[in-house]
Amino acid sequence: MDVSKKRTIFSPLMHAVACLMLIACSALLVGSKPPTTLERVLALGELRVASRNGPTTYYRGPYGYTGFEYQLLKGFADELGVELVIEDQEDLEFMLHDVRDGRAHLAAAGLTVTESRSRTVRFSTPYKEVSQILLYNSRAEAPSSIEDLIGKDILVISKSAHAERLRELQRRYPTLTWREQGNLEMIDLLEMVHSGTVDHAIVDSNAYQLNRHTFPRAWVAFELGEPQPLAWAFPRSRDESLYQIAQNYLERSKNDGTVARISQSFYEHIDEVTTGGALLFSYRVEHRLPRWKKQMQQAAEEFDLDWRLLAAIGYQESHWDPNARSYTGVRGLMMLTMAAAEDMGISNRRDPAQSIYGGAKYFRSMYNRLPPGIEGADRTWMALAAYNVGLGHLEDARRLTQGHGGDPNKWSDVREYLPLLAKRQYYRHTRHGYARGWEPVTYVRNIQNFYNILAWHDQQEQRRAAAAEEETPAQHQQRKVSHSALAMPISVL
Repeated sequence: MDVSKKRTIFSPLMHAVACLMLIACSALLVGSKPPTTLERVLALGELRVASRNGPTTYYRGPYGYTGFEYQLLKGFADELGVELVIEDQEDLEFMLHDVRDGRAHLAAAGLTVTESRSRTVRFSTPYKEVSQILLYNSRAEAPSSIEDLIGKDILVISKSAHAERLRELQRRYPTLTWREQGNLEMIDLLEMVHSGTVDHAIVDSNAYQLNRHTFPRAWVAFELGEPQPLAWAFPRSRDESLYQIAQNYLERSKNDGTVARISQSFYEHIDEVTTGGALLFSYRVEHRLPRWKKQMQQAAEEFDLDWRLLAAIGYQESHWDPNARSYTGVRGLMMLTMAAAEDMGISNRRDPAQSIYGGAKYFRSMYNRLPPGIEGADRTWMALAAYNVGLGHLEDARRLTQGHGGDPNKWSDVREYLPLLAKRQYYRHTRHGYARGWEPVTYVRNIQNFYNILAWHDQQEQRRAAAAEEETPAQHQQRKVSHSALAMPISVL
């Protein structure tokens, strides 16, 4: 969608907002009637939202807060011209109480619309549907019906829509039993099924999609009922001013593809490099890299980096596509955010030379800001992890590593604890909260693999150059020995 269309869509709303602000001020002056909820939000300059820090809602990324719910809410707050203020609430029931009692303007936390919840709050138009899915361990026999669950150990999160669904099923299957436990995240349930700690668990399909690669033995048996809608929760009140304008925003966001684009950006994975991916990389080394190689070498020299490492970062970020961009705002060959580009003195992220320079400078800044106790190759890998997930989350992982008896200055130890930042029992006690902790681990491993391939190609070029110079066999053997370290897998360093 181009800028002109955006202005066409948003300008009537902003005009209406301006009018409402004028009305609100007038009403306050003359005292003719109390202001509406929307007028109070505009006068306050804040949209207060009750939510829950986590993978499907909001969390701190390397460049500030992000997440599926956060991006959707931020778009709404920006249209209103107010600041988004998120009030973190662990308990879903208390979250709905905050809305009902007026402590929050709305709640947005991947809330499933259920009959019991609808009696206390008013739900918006749904923006997404999820299915409740039953998990089993792939080493066990797959259940095919509710009858197969009788007598099994089933675990769900307490006060969840999953527990409500089981209570509905219990009316038809009186001998069906399960356990409910608080202070759990759905990723915990996947892990428990994966490890065989419980027979079955029920999670939402979006949570499964986000974490299925981390726990490959947690398989889907079947869905429990029809897909259920997710929506924002508002107070049940005669004052529908904020509710109605949110309805319009959500409907438009679904129709123009905004919701789909946000969903795609947060449910895509950084996948491992496969054989096919490695072959494609080798092809692009021959056909794409030569265009940018000299600029990468110059930037690497200026910031005292290995140009092949810089090239590997660039490939992981954009596949060396200078026009690459994501919905979250990163773009260019090194996929810099606007904030990162400004910090690095970059005026045009789409300019490949500037992007390469900015990426090199940004990586060097991550490298230099690490504690002095991190040395050698460990410093490179941790700087790469910080480039992906942010220094704050890396420091949280280092503290977890130290707290569990590991060495916070060794990447081989820290990479074991980074994935724990996706588990509520750990991230709720960290300074920076939830992070998709498995991603920097995969990110670093991919770059190590890309570096290896680049080193091999470098070696092949040197061999071809040696052959072209018609070296003697003894000279060629000496060159081969001197460059043998380039072929050593970087991941074992």
